[in-house]
Amino acid sequence: MDVRAAAMFVEQSRVVLAEPPVVMPPVEAPAKAGAQGWFAWLRPAFAVPVFALLLAVVGYQNFVTLPHLLQAVNQPQVGPWASLNVSTRGTATTTIKTQPGQGFHLLVSIPPDPSYSSYTLGLYNPAGKLQWSLKIPASSPDDTRSIYVPAAGLEQGTYKLAVSGVSATGQSSDLGSYPIEVQIQK
Repeated sequence: MDVRAAAMFVEQSRVVLAEPPVVMPPVEAPAKAGAQGWFAWLRPAFAVPVFALLLAVVGYQNFVTLPHLLQAVNQPQVGPWASLNVSTRGTATTTIKTQPGQGFHLLVSIPPDPSYSSYTLGLYNPAGKLQWSLKIPASSPDDTRSIYVPAAGLEQGTYKLAVSGVSATGQSSDLGSYPIEVQIQK
């Protein structure tokens, strides 16, 4: 660039810079149609209190609820129980008294029989519907097992414990059913 061109450039710059500035009105961005949709709840006005509440709940569970539950689980408990001997026949009903919301233990004595590799126990509620079923291995000559019957779904009435022996081939044979009268004391 020669000197003349540079002088002309400087002169034109002075003229342009001497003009008053042109003020342009602000342009608003078009509103998004989906801005109020699914992610509207993530705004800090809503999200911060919700997350603070969740943090408080988690803290309460960790510092209050869980330690109490762990302490209750690790404490010895005394509860009602009944004993059933599978080798006896008869219609004698075993009676067990329990409190509302409290389960009970059944001590089930199963006679030794080498032809069975496992046993199936089924507890039927007073309506005759299967409440639960449990398969246990045959392990010792004197098979006495302690089975905890949880309080969930427990109601007053006569239950039936059905015991079946299962051979190694999977064939099942009925060993008997035993009535258990549950009395819930209020």
